[in-house]
Formats: sequence, structure tokens, C-alpha cells
Amino acid sequence: MTEKYITVGGFGKAEITEKKSRFIASVKPVCSEEEAIEFIEEIKKNYRDARHNCFAYQIGERNQIQRYSDDGEPGGTAGMPMLDVLRGNDIKNTIVVVTRYFGGILLGTGGLVRAYSSAAKAGISEAGLIERTPHIRIHFTVDYTLSGKVQYEVLNSGHILENTVYTDKVELVVLCVKELSEKLIETIVNLTGNNVNITKEKLPVFVDKEVVF
Repeated sequence: MTEKYITVGGFGKAEITEKKSRFIASVKPVCSEEEAIEFIEEIKKNYRDARHNCFAYQIGERNQIQRYSDDGEPGGTAGMPMLDVLRGNDIKNTIVVVTRYFGGILLGTGGLVRAYSSAAKAGISEAGLIERTPHIRIHFTVDYTLSGKVQYEVLNSGHILENTVYTDKVELVVLCVKELSEKLIETIVNLTGNNVNITKEKLPVFVDKEVVF
């Protein structure tokens, strides 16, 4: 991932009941299809006595991997509605498994679609959504006389001061939104009269922020 995206913050579990049938949603962030498959197998093992363990997941910066399964439910009534929840909210790198314990009353096609969609949404809500934004870590090393100015500029511009290291000079470790990194560097160079040593790390660092689902 190199761009900002939305995913779940961690494991989430929720249960709803529809006409005596129990629908248990288990949700988790995943980075690969292998992780998704392992999670599906884990849920199936935990709920081996359930009639259905349906799933949906999408993985990749452009949601290149999208899979779903109705696991014995009528075609299009379980996996696809759950995948539509992920697609509709552009929730990436996430798997949803919904386990159903049949309650003896048939729900019909529409009832199943609503139940699986609702269960998926409840599970995602329990897991919580986060927005992951790529930042660049930049090290600014300056004399003590300039450190206050640099720190003020960094914080006043909304960047993250991750760490400050004091030796014979002051090193300020800053996390900056990727698109703004060159502008920040230019600003600090001008502010210090180019009396600054700058090291810019190549790999992005993701900063998470909770978002409303």
C-alpha cells in the first residue's frame, strides 16, 4: 500500500438473530490471501457444528483480490452481499466470515441477503474502521539555537513530531504526509538558512485515524 486507505482496526465479532437463526460475524484485517484463508479455516474449526460459514474479502491497493462464498446458502444470498458491504465502503485488506446456525424458519432470498449484510456491518462496526495514511519519516538535525523554530514550524503545520534526540545538535524526527514532504523540507531549509542536515527515509510509515462507519 502506498496510498491512503480504509480498513478495520482489528478483530471484531458481532451476532444478530433473524427468525431464530443466529448469524455470527467475525472480522479481521488481512494483508494476503493466505492470511484470509487461514482465518476462514480457523472460524470453520471454531464453529464446526454450524450449517454455514460464509465469507467475503477484498485485498490490495486496488482491491485486486476479491473472493466470496455462500457455503451452501442459495446463490447470491450471503457472500456477495457481504462483499458488497466491503465494496460499498471501500474497506480494503479485510475479511468477513459470517457463521449461521439455522433456527428452523426459512428466511427467503431477501431475508438472507438482509441478514448477512446486517451481520457483516455489525462485525465491521465492532472491529472499528481506521483510515491509514502514508507518512514519510524525515530527520532534521540543527543547532540548538534553531531547534525551537523548527519544532514550532513542524507542529504548527500539523505534522507529527515523533521524537527529539539531543546530542551536540538537536535531531527532530518528523512524520509528514507523503504529498507534503517536499514542501516541508523546502520550508525548513528556508527557515534555517540551509543550516540543517536532512535525512528522508524511503519507506512510508502509516498513521491510523479512527473513522465513523
